[in-house]
Amino acid sequence: MSLGLLLCVFDLSAVPCSKEGDQPLFAAPLAESFAIVAMHFTRTLHPPGGATALIAIIGGEGIHAMGYLYVLPPILTGALVMLLVTLLVNNISRNPGRHYPVYWL
Repeated sequence: MSLGLLLCVFDLSAVPCSKEGDQPLFAAPLAESFAIVAMHFTRTLHPPGGATALIAIIGGEGIHAMGYLYVLPPILTGALVMLLVTLLVNNISRNPGRHYPVYWL
């Protein structure tokens, strides 16, 4: 399972908590706790995953209006940036054993 997929699962746990209405005092720690517990059980503790869950709660109306789509921009952007950096760093090397990916499929 990829790290991006796991982060998506942790962040998705915050979206139902954001629907609690005017109770961010209870929803924020609840969302953060769900994210931390999920990361703990999968042994993939990653602080930005908890922060993204917290932003889903304390964010403005624009973030709340996005609902589950809120999770896509931070995770998709992060995954694409990591992929581009990996491709750039490993393919500009003159070392023939360092080219990534060897096969696309």
